[in-house]
Amino acid sequence: MVVFPNAKINLGLYVVSKRDDGYHNINTIFLPVRNLSDVLEVIPLQDGLQTDKLSVSGLIIPGISEENLCIKAIRLMREYVKIPPLNIFLHKNIPFGAGLGGGSSDAAFMIKLLNEMFEIKLDDDKLEEIAANIGADCPFFIKNQAVYSEGTGNIFSSIEDMPNLWLELVVPPIHISTEFAYRNITPCKPETNLKTAVQLPVNEWSKHIRNDFEIPVFKKFPELKEIKEKLYKNGAIYASMSGSGASVYGLFIDKPEIKWDKTFFVYSSQY
Repeated sequence: MVVFPNAKINLGLYVVSKRDDGYHNINTIFLPVRNLSDVLEVIPLQDGLQTDKLSVSGLIIPGISEENLCIKAIRLMREYVKIPPLNIFLHKNIPFGAGLGGGSSDAAFMIKLLNEMFEIKLDDDKLEEIAANIGADCPFFIKNQAVYSEGTGNIFSSIEDMPNLWLELVVPPIHISTEFAYRNITPCKPETNLKTAVQLPVNEWSKHIRNDFEIPVFKKFPELKEIKEKLYKNGAIYASMSGSGASVYGLFIDKPEIKWDKTFFVYSSQY
Protein backbone atom coordinates (compact mmCIF):
# COMPACT_ATOMS: atom_id res chain seq x y z
CA MET A 1 0.00 0.00 0.00
CA VAL A 2 1.25 3.46 -0.94
CA VAL A 3 0.30 6.79 0.66
CA PHE A 4 1.57 10.36 0.26
CA PRO A 5 2.16 12.14 3.59
CA ASN A 6 1.89 15.86 2.95
CA ALA A 7 3.42 18.93 4.59
CA LYS A 8 1.67 21.60 6.63
CA ILE A 9 2.18 25.27 7.40
CA ASN A 10 1.15 27.25 10.45
CA LEU A 11 -0.97 30.36 10.03
CA GLY A 12 -0.17 32.15 13.26
CA LEU A 13 1.48 30.41 16.19
CA TYR A 14 1.14 31.60 19.78
CA VAL A 15 2.91 29.85 22.65
CA VAL A 16 0.44 30.38 25.47
CA SER A 17 1.84 28.51 28.47
CA LYS A 18 4.18 25.75 29.60
CA ARG A 19 2.53 22.61 30.93
CA ASP A 20 3.51 20.42 33.87
CA ASP A 21 4.27 17.56 31.45
CA GLY A 22 6.96 19.63 29.71
CA TYR A 23 4.88 20.40 26.62
CA HIS A 24 3.47 23.83 25.76
CA ASN A 25 -0.06 24.98 25.09
CA ILE A 26 -0.33 26.75 21.75
CA ASN A 27 -2.84 28.49 19.52
CA THR A 28 -2.33 27.99 15.79
CA ILE A 29 -4.04 27.22 12.52
CA PHE A 30 -2.76 24.16 10.69
CA LEU A 31 -3.06 24.24 6.92
CA PRO A 32 -2.25 21.15 4.83
CA VAL A 33 0.06 21.59 1.83
CA ARG A 34 -1.20 18.62 -0.13
CA ASN A 35 1.04 18.76 -3.20
CA LEU A 36 4.26 18.79 -1.19
CA SER A 37 4.47 15.23 0.05
CA ASP A 38 6.67 12.27 0.87
CA VAL A 39 5.99 8.80 -0.50
CA LEU A 40 5.40 5.94 1.93
CA GLU A 41 4.99 2.32 0.85
CA VAL A 42 4.45 -0.63 3.18
CA ILE A 43 4.65 -4.31 2.19
CA PRO A 44 4.60 -7.34 4.53
CA LEU A 45 8.03 -8.98 4.50
CA GLN A 46 8.26 -12.19 2.50
CA ASP A 47 11.87 -13.22 3.15
CA GLY A 48 11.52 -14.69 6.62
CA LEU A 49 12.97 -11.70 8.49
CA GLN A 50 11.51 -11.10 11.93
CA THR A 51 12.09 -7.35 12.18
CA ASP A 52 10.85 -4.37 10.18
CA LYS A 53 13.05 -3.10 7.38
CA LEU A 54 13.12 0.64 6.61
CA SER A 55 14.62 2.00 3.39
CA VAL A 56 14.84 5.78 2.95
CA SER A 57 15.57 7.75 -0.22
CA GLY A 58 15.38 11.38 -1.25
CA LEU A 59 16.31 14.00 1.31
CA ILE A 60 18.61 12.82 4.09
CA ILE A 61 17.03 12.17 7.51
CA PRO A 62 19.42 12.41 10.47
CA GLY A 63 19.36 9.71 13.17
CA ILE A 64 19.05 5.94 13.15
CA SER A 65 16.15 4.05 11.58
CA GLU A 66 14.98 2.64 14.94
CA GLU A 67 14.14 6.20 16.01
CA ASN A 68 12.24 7.05 12.82
CA LEU A 69 8.70 8.17 13.62
CA CYS A 70 7.25 5.64 11.17
CA ILE A 71 8.80 2.85 13.24
CA LYS A 72 7.39 4.37 16.42
CA ALA A 73 3.96 4.47 14.77
CA ILE A 74 4.18 0.76 13.92
CA ARG A 75 5.11 -0.11 17.50
CA LEU A 76 2.10 1.78 18.83
CA MET A 77 -0.29 0.13 16.39
CA ARG A 78 1.02 -3.32 17.36
CA GLU A 79 -0.53 -2.71 20.76
CA TYR A 80 -3.93 -3.10 19.10
CA VAL A 81 -3.39 -5.89 16.60
CA LYS A 82 -0.75 -8.38 15.52
CA ILE A 83 1.14 -6.85 12.59
CA PRO A 84 3.76 -8.94 10.77
CA PRO A 85 7.27 -7.62 10.03
CA LEU A 86 7.07 -4.93 7.37
CA ASN A 87 9.16 -3.69 4.48
CA ILE A 88 8.91 0.11 4.56
CA PHE A 89 9.98 2.41 1.75
CA LEU A 90 10.05 6.12 2.54
CA HIS A 91 10.99 8.71 -0.06
CA LYS A 92 11.55 12.12 1.53
CA ASN A 93 10.57 15.27 -0.35
CA ILE A 94 9.58 17.43 2.65
CA PRO A 95 12.61 19.24 4.13
CA PHE A 96 13.56 18.11 7.64
CA GLY A 97 13.68 20.57 10.55
CA ALA A 98 11.77 23.21 8.61
CA GLY A 99 8.51 23.53 10.56
CA LEU A 100 6.59 21.65 7.87
CA GLY A 101 5.68 18.58 9.92
CA GLY A 102 7.22 16.05 7.54
CA GLY A 103 8.16 13.45 10.15
CA SER A 104 4.86 13.88 11.98
CA SER A 105 2.97 13.46 8.72
CA ASP A 106 4.89 10.28 7.88
CA ALA A 107 3.98 8.82 11.28
CA ALA A 108 0.31 9.81 11.09
CA PHE A 109 -0.05 8.42 7.57
CA MET A 110 1.61 5.21 8.75
CA ILE A 111 -1.00 4.93 11.51
CA LYS A 112 -3.82 5.45 9.00
CA LEU A 113 -2.25 3.05 6.51
CA LEU A 114 -1.93 0.25 9.06
CA ASN A 115 -5.46 0.87 10.32
CA GLU A 116 -6.76 0.31 6.78
CA MET A 117 -4.28 -2.34 5.64
CA PHE A 118 -4.93 -4.65 8.60
CA GLU A 119 -8.60 -3.71 9.06
CA ILE A 120 -8.07 -2.57 12.65
CA LYS A 121 -11.14 -0.29 12.38
CA LEU A 122 -10.09 2.34 14.90
CA ASP A 123 -11.98 5.63 14.45
CA ASP A 124 -10.29 8.99 13.83
CA ASP A 125 -10.55 10.07 17.46
CA LYS A 126 -8.64 6.97 18.55
CA LEU A 127 -6.08 7.41 15.79
CA GLU A 128 -5.52 11.01 16.91
CA GLU A 129 -5.01 9.76 20.47
CA ILE A 130 -2.38 7.28 19.26
CA ALA A 131 -0.70 9.93 17.10
CA ALA A 132 -0.43 12.30 20.09
CA ASN A 133 2.02 9.82 21.66
CA ILE A 134 4.44 10.47 18.80
CA GLY A 135 4.50 14.25 18.49
CA ALA A 136 2.46 17.40 18.94
CA ASP A 137 1.84 17.86 15.20
CA CYS A 138 0.89 14.25 14.52
CA PRO A 139 -2.83 14.30 15.41
CA PHE A 140 -3.50 17.04 12.85
CA PHE A 141 -2.51 14.77 9.97
CA ILE A 142 -5.13 12.12 10.82
CA LYS A 143 -8.01 14.15 9.37
CA ASN A 144 -5.56 16.35 7.45
CA GLN A 145 -7.78 19.39 7.00
CA ALA A 146 -7.49 23.07 7.92
CA VAL A 147 -8.19 23.50 11.63
CA TYR A 148 -7.79 25.92 14.51
CA SER A 149 -5.71 24.12 17.13
CA GLU A 150 -5.27 24.54 20.87
CA GLY A 151 -3.71 22.49 23.67
CA THR A 152 -0.43 20.93 22.56
CA GLY A 153 -1.75 21.05 19.01
CA ASN A 154 -4.27 18.27 19.58
CA ILE A 155 -7.56 20.11 20.28
CA PHE A 156 -9.21 21.03 17.00
CA SER A 157 -12.08 23.14 15.78
CA SER A 158 -13.01 23.73 12.16
CA ILE A 159 -12.30 26.90 10.24
CA GLU A 160 -13.39 28.04 6.81
CA ASP A 161 -11.27 27.06 3.85
CA MET A 162 -8.42 29.32 2.81
CA PRO A 163 -9.03 31.88 0.07
CA ASN A 164 -7.68 30.99 -3.36
CA LEU A 165 -4.07 32.23 -3.19
CA TRP A 166 -0.56 31.33 -4.36
CA LEU A 167 1.80 29.86 -1.81
CA GLU A 168 5.55 30.47 -2.11
CA LEU A 169 7.48 28.35 0.40
CA VAL A 170 11.20 28.92 0.93
CA VAL A 171 13.55 26.76 3.00
CA PRO A 172 17.22 27.79 3.26
CA PRO A 173 19.84 25.19 4.29
CA ILE A 174 19.32 25.88 8.00
CA HIS A 175 18.15 23.39 10.61
CA ILE A 176 16.35 24.74 13.67
CA SER A 177 15.60 22.36 16.53
CA THR A 178 12.23 22.63 18.21
CA GLU A 179 14.06 22.43 21.55
CA PHE A 180 16.04 25.60 20.73
CA ALA A 181 12.91 27.47 19.67
CA TYR A 182 10.96 26.67 22.84
CA ARG A 183 13.95 27.27 25.12
CA ASN A 184 14.26 30.82 23.84
CA ILE A 185 10.63 31.89 24.06
CA THR A 186 8.56 33.28 26.93
CA PRO A 187 4.98 31.93 26.81
CA CYS A 188 2.23 34.53 27.08
CA LYS A 189 -1.45 34.91 26.30
CA PRO A 190 -1.93 36.34 22.79
CA GLU A 191 -3.32 39.84 22.46
CA THR A 192 -5.28 38.82 19.35
CA ASN A 193 -7.84 36.05 19.04
CA LEU A 194 -6.44 34.02 16.16
CA LYS A 195 -9.75 32.44 15.25
CA THR A 196 -11.27 35.92 14.92
CA ALA A 197 -8.25 37.45 13.15
CA VAL A 198 -8.24 34.85 10.36
CA GLN A 199 -11.76 35.97 9.41
CA LEU A 200 -10.39 39.40 8.48
CA PRO A 201 -9.40 40.18 4.86
CA VAL A 202 -6.06 38.56 4.04
CA ASN A 203 -4.36 41.92 3.49
CA GLU A 204 -4.99 42.69 7.17
CA TRP A 205 -3.51 39.46 8.54
CA SER A 206 -0.01 40.92 8.84
CA LYS A 207 -1.29 43.43 11.39
CA HIS A 208 -2.99 40.84 13.60
CA ILE A 209 -1.44 37.39 13.10
CA ARG A 210 2.10 36.47 14.10
CA ASN A 211 4.36 33.51 14.87
CA ASP A 212 5.88 33.87 18.35
CA PHE A 213 8.94 31.85 17.32
CA GLU A 214 10.04 34.49 14.83
CA ILE A 215 11.53 36.71 17.56
CA PRO A 216 14.18 34.26 18.89
CA VAL A 217 14.71 32.47 15.57
CA PHE A 218 15.15 35.64 13.50
CA LYS A 219 17.59 36.93 16.10
CA LYS A 220 19.84 33.89 15.64
CA PHE A 221 19.19 33.46 11.91
CA PRO A 222 18.65 36.96 10.40
CA GLU A 223 18.65 35.47 6.90
CA LEU A 224 15.16 34.10 7.64
CA LYS A 225 13.93 37.61 8.40
CA GLU A 226 15.45 38.72 5.10
CA ILE A 227 13.50 36.01 3.26
CA LYS A 228 10.26 37.19 4.86
CA GLU A 229 11.02 40.80 3.91
CA LYS A 230 11.83 39.74 0.34
CA LEU A 231 8.47 37.97 0.08
CA TYR A 232 6.69 41.18 1.12
CA LYS A 233 8.79 43.30 -1.27
CA ASN A 234 7.73 40.99 -4.10
CA GLY A 235 4.02 41.33 -3.45
CA ALA A 236 3.10 38.90 -0.67
CA ILE A 237 -0.08 39.93 1.12
CA TYR A 238 0.97 37.82 4.10
CA ALA A 239 4.29 36.20 5.01
CA SER A 240 5.40 34.18 8.01
CA MET A 241 7.71 31.51 9.31
CA SER A 242 6.02 28.12 9.67
CA GLY A 243 6.27 26.32 13.00
CA SER A 244 9.65 26.86 14.62
CA GLY A 245 11.30 27.30 11.19
CA ALA A 246 13.34 27.29 9.09
CA SER A 247 10.69 27.50 6.35
CA VAL A 248 9.21 30.89 5.50
CA TYR A 249 6.20 31.30 3.23
CA GLY A 250 4.32 34.05 1.47
CA LEU A 251 0.76 34.21 0.22
CA PHE A 252 0.15 36.00 -3.08
CA ILE A 253 -2.80 37.02 -5.24
CA ASP A 254 -0.92 36.08 -8.41
CA LYS A 255 1.85 33.58 -9.05
CA PRO A 256 5.13 35.11 -7.82
CA GLU A 257 8.29 35.18 -9.92
CA ILE A 258 11.11 35.53 -7.39
CA LYS A 259 14.75 34.57 -7.80
CA TRP A 260 16.20 32.71 -4.82
CA ASP A 261 19.59 31.39 -3.85
CA LYS A 262 20.18 28.06 -5.61
CA THR A 263 20.81 26.35 -2.26
CA PHE A 264 17.26 27.12 -1.12
CA PHE A 265 14.41 24.63 -1.36
CA VAL A 266 11.53 26.50 -3.04
CA TYR A 267 7.99 25.25 -3.50
CA SER A 268 5.29 27.24 -5.26
CA SER A 269 1.68 26.23 -5.77
CA GLN A 270 -1.82 27.60 -5.90
CA TYR A 271 -3.41 27.00 -2.54
